[in-house]
Amino acid sequence: MKYNEFANVITHARMNRYLAASGNDSRKAMTLYRKNLRLTQELFTVISCFEIALRNAIDHKCTLKFGDNWLRDGVKKGGIFDNSKCYLTKQSINEALKKLHSYSHFKLVAELGFGFWRYMFAAHQYNATSKILLQIFPSKPKSSATLQYNNTYVFNELAKLNSLRNRMAHHEPICFQAGLAIKDTTYARQHYNLILQLFQWMQIDEAALLYGLDHIYSICNEIDSL
Repeated sequence: MKYNEFANVITHARMNRYLAASGNDSRKAMTLYRKNLRLTQELFTVISCFEIALRNAIDHKCTLKFGDNWLRDGVKKGGIFDNSKCYLTKQSINEALKKLHSYSHFKLVAELGFGFWRYMFAAHQYNATSKILLQIFPSKPKSSATLQYNNTYVFNELAKLNSLRNRMAHHEPICFQAGLAIKDTTYARQHYNLILQLFQWMQIDEAALLYGLDHIYSICNEIDSL
């Protein structure tokens, strides 16, 4: 496909950044666009695997502590989320319940998004769940006087991944320096390494889990050498 035809489909406004980053070489611009899509596909797969691992680990801990239907029970009168400080969590669970054609706890867990599970580490939700959720990271480093690896730290790290996930879901590029038309895979590499680190804190063999799915470094290298 010729560049003008390609840009007419993708839009010239979107392609201008790729073109500038490729020194106005239209072939390289199209290649960079395609490689950004490949990187996005790979990274979205990896972050999806992490999301599933995270929510299942949280669910396992809370099921042991609060029972098999802890989410549904948590929004009932007197439940752990039945208070003004956890209002948004309660609202998210109730909205998810309404979407289910038939209830099962497994379906409810699957209906709740990454942002919901991230907020399990916010102060009020963390307290509501009896401060047990850091236990899903048994290999987390020990806190020091200068750096606290507490629920707030985890909440902020998950916020980075949530932002990345939303960026990719809205088809925003991840192969540039922030706000610039300069190709750079630092952002993608840093967030990928964060995912691997959190897997390791959870004592999950990330290499085995992602076998055959993970080519992040090789695609980043291809983009860097383009």
